[in-house]
Amino acid sequence: MQSVGLALEELLVTAQKQDCLTVGIYESAKLLNVDPDSVVLCVLAADDADDVALQIHFTLLQSFCCDSGLTILRVSGVQRLQQLLDAVDANRNQEEHRDLHCMLVTV
Repeated sequence: MQSVGLALEELLVTAQKQDCLTVGIYESAKLLNVDPDSVVLCVLAADDADDVALQIHFTLLQSFCCDSGLTILRVSGVQRLQQLLDAVDANRNQEEHRDLHCMLVTV
C-alpha cells in the first residue's frame, strides 16, 4: 500500500509543478462545470468525518465525477498533503493554507 501512496504523492507534486493541479472544493467544482474533459483524476481528502458540509460537497463532487467517468481517490492525511505541496511551491505564503480536501489533476 505504501507504493500507491508514494505514487500518488509523486503524481500530485508533478502535476503541481506542471500547473496541472486544481486545489480546493470550489475551484474544483468550477473547473468540472467549465471543462470536465480536462480532468483525469479527482482526489478527495478527509480527516474529519464529522464535517457534514464537507461530506455534502464530497457527495456532489463524487456524483459529478462518476457521471463524467472520472476516477476518484479518497485519501486521508490532509496535513501530509499540505506539507508535500507547500514544499514544492516555495513562492506561496507559508501562513496561507489552501483547501486540500479536493484536488483535480488535469491534462
